[in-house]
Amino acid sequence: LVQLVESGGGSVQAGGSLRLSCEVFGSPYRTYCMGWSRQAPGKEREGVAVIDSDGTTTYADSVKGRFTISKDNAKNTLYLEMNSLKPEDTALYYCAADPPPTTCSSDSVSYFTYWGQGTQVTVSS
Repeated sequence: LVQLVESGGGSVQAGGSLRLSCEVFGSPYRTYCMGWSRQAPGKEREGVAVIDSDGTTTYADSVKGRFTISKDNAKNTLYLEMNSLKPEDTALYYCAADPPPTTCSSDSVSYFTYWGQGTQVTVSS
C-alpha cells in the first residue's frame, strides 16, 4: 500500500513561485514512476510532470521551462518547483504514483494507481 501526502500549496501573484512536496509512505517508491497532475474547476484532470525511477523527466507543454519535478529518495519525497506562475496554473494539484511496468509520461498520469488528496494552488493576476 502506498500513501501520498501533498503539501506546499497556497496563493501567489502571477509571476511568483511555489514548491509542492509529496511525502510517500509504503512500498519501495524508488522503483515507481512519480508524477503531478492538476485539475482546474470545470476542466478535466491533466498531467503536469513525471519522473521515472532513473530520474528521466517529462513535462506537459504548458509548464515546460517553468516547472521542475524532482525527488529525494533519502526523504521519500517528490517535489514540484513552480516558477513564473500564471493565473491559468490555478488548480488542485495531485501527487500520483504508479508501479512498474508502466508508461512513465506526463500524458499517462491520469491512469496512475495511487493518488494523494490534493493541494490547492491559486494564482492571482
